[in-house]
Amino acid sequence: MDFRVDVFVSALASRALLQGVQVTIALTVVAMVFGLALGLVVALMRDHSSPILRGTALAYVWLFRAIPTLVLVLMTWFALPQLFPVLKEDWFNQFVAASLALSVNEAAYAAEIIRGGLLSVDEGQRVAARALGLSPTKVFTKVIAPQVVRVTIPPLSNDVITMLKITSLAAFISLREVLSLTQSAVSLDFRFAERYTAAAVYYIVIVSILMVGQAWIERRFRWISQRAGGRSAGELVRQLAPMR
Repeated sequence: MDFRVDVFVSALASRALLQGVQVTIALTVVAMVFGLALGLVVALMRDHSSPILRGTALAYVWLFRAIPTLVLVLMTWFALPQLFPVLKEDWFNQFVAASLALSVNEAAYAAEIIRGGLLSVDEGQRVAARALGLSPTKVFTKVIAPQVVRVTIPPLSNDVITMLKITSLAAFISLREVLSLTQSAVSLDFRFAERYTAAAVYYIVIVSILMVGQAWIERRFRWISQRAGGRSAGELVRQLAPMR
C-alpha cells in the first residue's frame, strides 16, 4: 500500500489548502444567502394570484433545474462576457461568476422547498390572523414564517451541504478553492491518494459542523411544532391577540 503519511499530513496542514477552504466556505455562504433570498421571491411569486407572476416563477424553476450546474458555471464565466461586454471588466472574476451561477441555481431548488413550507401552513391560520387585524407583514412574520422555517430546516440544511460540495465545480473556471488547489498540488508530485484524502477530510469536517448546526436549529424550533400541533382557530386567535 503506497500511502505516505508525511505527504498526507503536509497536505492537510498546507497553507494553500487552508486558503482554499476559506474560499470554499465564502462561496458557499454567498451562494446560499443570495440563492435563498431569490428563492423566497420566486416561491412567493409561485403563490401569487397573478398568472403572469406564477408563470414567470414556474419558468424560472423549470429552466434552472433543467440546466446542469457545471454547464451553468461554464456559461456564466465564458459565455456571459461575450454577450455583455461589461462583464469583461476586472470586477467580474471567477468568484463572482461562480457565486452568480450557484445562486441562481440554488434559487430554483430553494423556491420549491420554501413553497412546500408555505403550503404546509393551514389557510385557516392566515384567515384567523387577518381577522384579528394583523397586517400582511405581521401575518407572514409572526404566523407563517416560523412554521415555514421549522418545516424547511431539514431540506435547506441538505441544500447547504450540497452547495458546499458543488462549489468544487468552480475548479473548472480556475477558482482557487479546495479542489482546484488540490489538483494543482497533485500535478506536481502525483500523490493522488494523500492529497485527495486531505481535501476529503476538510469537506468531512465542515459537513460535520453543519450537521451539528442543523441539529441545534431543529431543537431551537421544536417548540413551534409542539405549540402548533392540533391548534384550532380559536386557540390561534387567543395567542395572536396581543400582537395587534
